[in-house]
Amino acid sequence: MLKKMMTAVAAMSLVAAPAIAQGNAAKLSVANASRTGAEVKGNEVLGGSVILIALAVAAVVVGVIVLTDDDEPASR
Repeated sequence: MLKKMMTAVAAMSLVAAPAIAQGNAAKLSVANASRTGAEVKGNEVLGGSVILIALAVAAVVVGVIVLTDDDEPASR
């Protein structure tokens, strides 16, 4: 009898725990908080053109390596 009662109490606590936690979590919610971005000055790299140039140079280097890669042995 005691084992069945303890099982029932454990089941009721598992069912009630989410409902109790939901009420407490509403106080901690940040859903109503407003976020603002920080203003950053002087963080441009020539309008992004330096990054594009670096990517283009890297693509050319990779292309040259792939095209000049010779897998055939020197002697036949």
